[in-house]
Amino acid sequence: QVQLVESGGGSVQTGGSLTLSCATSGYISRRYSMGWFRQAPGKEREGVAALTSDGLTSYADSVKGRFTISQDNAKNTLYLQMNSLKPEDTARYYCAATRNMLAAGSLNFNWYNYWGQGTQVTVSS
Repeated sequence: QVQLVESGGGSVQTGGSLTLSCATSGYISRRYSMGWFRQAPGKEREGVAALTSDGLTSYADSVKGRFTISQDNAKNTLYLQMNSLKPEDTARYYCAATRNMLAAGSLNFNWYNYWGQGTQVTVSS
């Protein structure tokens, strides 16, 4: 059974850092492309970062240079390191997975089949 469980969200001030974690079933972490997405109230879900099974990464322009996606296969965990946080980063963050090779590295949420429940990140000015 596919399972994704996010953690690590919280409230920080502008310029602060957070690291989000996504615990995955072992089967997912080795065979799927993974991604982080976020959704703010009243806005569409948007892709933040993606990681292919080959280790290639992609980032939304708004987070390039500030966020880093990574994976620890030994721990079956996906991470999102977020630095220099801004109020506009406030959103609920979701971990997602897809086995569709055409979607590898995509930031389009429509490609992803499996989702966690999300974790809230709030950045205050």
